[in-house]
Amino acid sequence: MCKLHKILETLSQGSIPSENDIGFLLNCKEDELQPLFLLAREVQHSVYGRDVYIRGLIEFTNYCKNDCYYCGIRRGNRHAERYRLTKEDILDCCEEGYRLGFRTFVLQGGEDPFWTDALLTGLISAIKNRFPDCAVTLSVGEKSRESYRAYYAAGADRFLLRHETANGAHYRQLHPPELSGEQRKQCLFTLKEIGFQVGCGMMIGSPGQTAAHIREDLLFMKELEPHMIGIGPFIPHQETPFAHQPPGTLSQTLALLSVLRILFPHILLPATTALATICDGGRERGILAGANVVMPNLSPLSVRKKYLLYDHKAGTGAEAAEGLRELKKRMSAIGYQIVVSRGDYKAASAL
Repeated sequence: MCKLHKILETLSQGSIPSENDIGFLLNCKEDELQPLFLLAREVQHSVYGRDVYIRGLIEFTNYCKNDCYYCGIRRGNRHAERYRLTKEDILDCCEEGYRLGFRTFVLQGGEDPFWTDALLTGLISAIKNRFPDCAVTLSVGEKSRESYRAYYAAGADRFLLRHETANGAHYRQLHPPELSGEQRKQCLFTLKEIGFQVGCGMMIGSPGQTAAHIREDLLFMKELEPHMIGIGPFIPHQETPFAHQPPGTLSQTLALLSVLRILFPHILLPATTALATICDGGRERGILAGANVVMPNLSPLSVRKKYLLYDHKAGTGAEAAEGLRELKKRMSAIGYQIVVSRGDYKAASAL
């Protein structure tokens, strides 16, 4: 594995590997990647120790005006059972989450026109007033600069917006013509200028993705310098144009989690539900590859099976807030600890 050690040297210097080297990592088996995982853990421990931050995920609407080709809640899915949580529903989720030890709430939903800026800012303010020691993260898609400013002024702390791919041609393979990759990237820069802790990310193994595309993603992220990066394996949904496309793999996703941890030592890096969906224990393997965030589901049980971005989504057990005790046991078994904390980004200057 001489080639792997040369790649580790490149990463240790903060340099992005070549397209050829990224392709090599994507083709390695999980057991061949252990030196990469070890280096990622060393970097992870130097910044965040063995702490794992929890986020309470509240999937508050599955209506979406967009028709992205990979997404189960796309506008064109006529079989989706649509729902919207009320403000009171969401505050009840936060109340339960706070009792369990969550100090960050993630409001995730489709791009739902019902949720106007006035409604969203009112919701954000209500959460911050009731839980002033908690962070609010939004994941509600592309908005105007004015909308983003309003959310920030209302008290939102973080914003997740996966760029999905930095390559324009690949973006068009994944999205309908009315959506623009350049617009999506500009939203991320706008969010960062306003003052949000910003998260981007992409699916691993998405249809048409190449090692060259992933290298382009890494270059884009070097330019953006995000606070969070969310990646997970592509998993097809039966009611999308990509229903019969092969899913991304565990080993590829773990390899790229490690690459991201080494290149961006201070980022908040989730071990996603998608990772746990494709493999029992996938979440723990993500932590051992360099991730330091998990996002159990605080949404009401009645709606969890309706928010299906992909098929067979994990939504019970350690994936759910009720399974927090089980999740703590699982993290402890691999030498990590769940902490009660907002879990903010640790800038280099703060260490």
